Amino acid sequence: MRTLLRRLAKPSVAAFLGIALMAGGCVFLPGFGGGSDGGSSEEADDGIWKGCRSEPRELLGAVPSGFAFHCTTIKVPRDWAKPDGPTMDLALIRVRSTSQKDRIGSLVVNPGGPGGSGVDLAVYLTRGLPIEVLRRFDLIGFDPRGVGRSTPVKCISDADLDATFGADPDPQSQAEFDEIVAMTRRIDETCGQKYGDELSLFSTEQAARDIESIRTTVGDEKLTYLGYSYGTLLGAVYAQLFPTKIRAMVLDGAVDPTQSSSASGESQAKGFERAMDNFSAWCSSHKSACDLDDEPRAVINDLLDKARVKPVKGSGGREATPGWIFYAVVSSLYTQDYWSDLADALSSLQGGDPSGVFDLADRYAERDPSGHYTNLFDANAAVNCADDGKSPTVDQVRTAQSDWRAKYPLFGAPLAVGGLTCALWPGKRDPYPVGKAVGAPPIVVVGTKGDPATPYEQTATLAEMLGVGTVLTWEGEGHTAYPETRCISNAVNGYLISLKVPEAGLTCPAK
Repeated sequence: MRTLLRRLAKPSVAAFLGIALMAGGCVFLPGFGGGSDGGSSEEADDGIWKGCRSEPRELLGAVPSGFAFHCTTIKVPRDWAKPDGPTMDLALIRVRSTSQKDRIGSLVVNPGGPGGSGVDLAVYLTRGLPIEVLRRFDLIGFDPRGVGRSTPVKCISDADLDATFGADPDPQSQAEFDEIVAMTRRIDETCGQKYGDELSLFSTEQAARDIESIRTTVGDEKLTYLGYSYGTLLGAVYAQLFPTKIRAMVLDGAVDPTQSSSASGESQAKGFERAMDNFSAWCSSHKSACDLDDEPRAVINDLLDKARVKPVKGSGGREATPGWIFYAVVSSLYTQDYWSDLADALSSLQGGDPSGVFDLADRYAERDPSGHYTNLFDANAAVNCADDGKSPTVDQVRTAQSDWRAKYPLFGAPLAVGGLTCALWPGKRDPYPVGKAVGAPPIVVVGTKGDPATPYEQTATLAEMLGVGTVLTWEGEGHTAYPETRCISNAVNGYLISLKVPEAGLTCPAK
């Protein structure tokens, strides 16, 4: 099976939001001291919420002072077409500043993916969001259906994920390609055997309807929402279904809902190529931080070719095969913060040490040192394929692999091959609606010029599709923008707090 590089989330706002596909245990968050527990064991409010401290302690190493953490689990219909039928669990966390003043309501957050944990995101954002926002809103994070602490979808073994990530990202001979097809078919069939027709219930439309249950649970008359990456698609679908229930909505790292899965993959290939060009230019001007023997593309291609013949072995005999090298590169391009890590990892691999490559790739894959994975990619496949009403055929994937390799030399073929997952997926499909959010208030759609995963060109398309979108542009690098700079923060904060829509065409500098 090939993993999908579509719509994955990021771990801190620079790391959690800058590396979606990298939400595993690497957290760069300053200022965590001993502080208060941040919650009690007593029931809170009306008895729905209970104090919880294990989540922030697990994620951050300590419970940050200045916040109260409460958790709950709510029931939602497995199928919203049958609201009185069986249910799923949704895990929620509420983070409230102990210095809260003039509370507006709740800010519901989603990190993207699909497959990213909103519970994790809400905890990380205690050290990411501007204090003026944290003092005016409760942060509400939720693990969407199929994800993490909610009713999860889990049907891919750790061994199969290792094989998937380690496989050559561009199997060129027919025999090599057929091996990938066979592996993907076997894994997809395992998911089909376990979940059957229920696979379609992990669709984005079902999850968007869950958000309406969350809104009523927290008691807000209208929803205030912050969605990153795939979370922009989830928010856009909610806006079409419940336009009059929105107070404010920020969609950062826009997904174009009008694209087919193939067009989306090609768009992302273009975005990653552009990010690689930007990384290469950075290397040229930062030799002290990027001590490579040659231009980065040449180094990567040389390392991939050598790995195809004789991969470097690390501790325990783990081999740095082409797949692991490729995903180390991908993970690093989600945020400029990791460019120096990529340069170091490539240089070390040239010297026979693959540990840096494994570190970067494992962050992306959410693979821990023991080789265990979260269910990020199980959920990612289930949601993407349930949404995909026009999956390519295997033959179309093979044709695209060759075509995209010519246009996007490093990323095109792997992203084309990624289409095999949905091409062979056994579940029924439940495509999300595409259209205007008639009756919704202005929605702020944020785009980053150097975004590899959700290329900037998609920003205006999403805003125009909704009919009420206002574009806010950041001339920076990496995946998503808020709250990376003062300009971006001021524009978004003013909208979230005072409903002041950013001026049309507002563009914020990189720094």
